[in-house]
Amino acid sequence: MSHLDNIRTFVRVYELGSMSSAGRDMRVSPAVTSARISQLEEYLSVRLFHRTTRKLTPTEHGNVFYGGACEALAALDTAEAQVINITDNPRGSLFVAAPLGVGRRLIAPLVPIFLAKYSEVSVRLRLTDRKVDLTTEGLDLAFFLGQPEDSSLLIRKIADVERVLCASPSYIATHGNPTSGEDLITDGHECLSLRFTGASEFQWGLTTKDGPKRYSVSGRYESDDGDVLTDWALDGHGITLKPVFEVAEYLKDGRLVAVATDTPPEPVQMACLFTHRRLQDPKTRLFMEFVIERIASVVKADERVA
Repeated sequence: MSHLDNIRTFVRVYELGSMSSAGRDMRVSPAVTSARISQLEEYLSVRLFHRTTRKLTPTEHGNVFYGGACEALAALDTAEAQVINITDNPRGSLFVAAPLGVGRRLIAPLVPIFLAKYSEVSVRLRLTDRKVDLTTEGLDLAFFLGQPEDSSLLIRKIADVERVLCASPSYIATHGNPTSGEDLITDGHECLSLRFTGASEFQWGLTTKDGPKRYSVSGRYESDDGDVLTDWALDGHGITLKPVFEVAEYLKDGRLVAVATDTPPEPVQMACLFTHRRLQDPKTRLFMEFVIERIASVVKADERVA
């Protein structure tokens, strides 16, 4: 094990708060993670963590060493990136996160094309509709819809994505066709909710003649998987709020129909999150530019269906 591997392992243990989490993130066993920390402590002749059966906390030495270790690794990564830029030969693993709909429909099809062009790069694509943390989850890039909560991250806007409220013809035949956000509430429509642990009161932002307005909708169906909501809508169980590109094919063939069209949903920002340090890595920058260039045009094409 190299001294550099030990330092990188220490940084991930510090950030994730456990040996096992750091090991999973770095794809090594907990035993290897523990051994690397022990070697580093022996080399420095200090304890970097207080260990108990339930908790792992940094010592004062650990806190001091973390700051210096991060600066050293950032400098090394920058130097490596400069060399790789000269040789134009990016390599290594790239960790990317995206919402399920964005990832499955827009990003996943592009990964094989990118890897065919850059043979020494591997992509680890993680799809989830929950909010992700770039630092603690070891991500290079995170595509998202909406507004990020962490203002310290850099944002590259891709597009303002049009959205649609839609339901199946069978649902409309049974429950009626709401024309506005007010109808959703007063007529007791079944609104399919995308929710995850820690989410606040569920609201839909719609555009009215008096400007944007938020509606506290309700329903018996909710999931943290956006594709599940689409399936429920197709099966006639309720109304869903979706980016147009996710349901364009169903709107085109009539399996879903736009509803509440007098108060259409507000567009949502699609963007990419990253840190300044990650952008120094050529493979990160190349993948971001490669994907953004292609998905922006796809999104705009699908919006013409609505």
